[in-house]
Amino acid sequence: MDLLTQGLLGATMAQSGAKQPEARIATGIGFFAGIAADVDILIQSENDPLLNIEFHRHFTHSLFFVPLGALIVALLLWPFLRKRLSFSRLYLFALLGYCLSGVLDAFTSYGTHLLWPLSDERIAWNTISVIDPIFTLILLTAGIIAFKKYSHRAARIGLLLAAAYMSFGWLQLQRAETVAASLIAERGHQAEELLVKPTLGNLVLWRSIYQYNGRLYVDAVRVGLFSQPRIFPGESITKFELTRDMNGLPLTSVLAGDIARFTQFSAGLVAIRPEQPNVLIDVRYSNLPMTIAPLWGIEINPEQPDLHAKYTLYRDSSKQTREKFISLLLGEHIPD
Repeated sequence: MDLLTQGLLGATMAQSGAKQPEARIATGIGFFAGIAADVDILIQSENDPLLNIEFHRHFTHSLFFVPLGALIVALLLWPFLRKRLSFSRLYLFALLGYCLSGVLDAFTSYGTHLLWPLSDERIAWNTISVIDPIFTLILLTAGIIAFKKYSHRAARIGLLLAAAYMSFGWLQLQRAETVAASLIAERGHQAEELLVKPTLGNLVLWRSIYQYNGRLYVDAVRVGLFSQPRIFPGESITKFELTRDMNGLPLTSVLAGDIARFTQFSAGLVAIRPEQPNVLIDVRYSNLPMTIAPLWGIEINPEQPDLHAKYTLYRDSSKQTREKFISLLLGEHIPD
């Protein structure tokens, strides 16, 4: 999730294990430890644009890296805090702050190498968006109260409420998947693969992507708390196949390798952008949940197979797009 939420989770985790006099210093240690795993965002290469997305949420987010990650945090903070805490207590707060960084990201749809090096699979449970104001507010409120009152009880209550909210996200996911499955059946399709994920900042509006007969279908599903589910039918696109769409490209070339890396990152849900035949897009994400307009993709040039693909963002923050998203979220008629 976003850095603020990661830090707040780390802070409340550290507060939950602190004694009363340690509550405030544990807050800072936990916050720093909570964001430390995202240092992998700094792994970049000018010559290899895909290196950044490949290593973001990678080994630093693995459960097996937690003890070492916490130790690194503790060693970095030790020169500043050695007169206020024993190293064992410092390490404990760093461990508490760091331990759920990868787990929290695994609850999103982006994908996290949670079990590396035993598995290179990107784990994504799709129960919460990468930004969720309610989840963040729960942790922020609990953290502030625990900080002011020198109390671990408030932190523990906040963690329980955050867990309950995450459980609600799982229930909403089940509802959205049920609605998506009914839509697929109504169309007479048999989905070879179905992915349902929350849209940005909420647990009401979801994006459904499924594969059938070589095409990817995207739809919006709204599952409100006190209203009947609603479907907003979307678009479809032909799924990318390397041997068909890039016929003649050497499989051992740099470009073929980049296509394989981007396809793995995108959970296999990739397609050629219709208006840009040289762009391969990640169909999982779009500014609007029922469209195929991408958030990002890679530019591919088969005439230069030994050059790396260029990673490009296509985010649309226009007023029209924002208004359509809000209308979908509220279950209203979509404006033209």
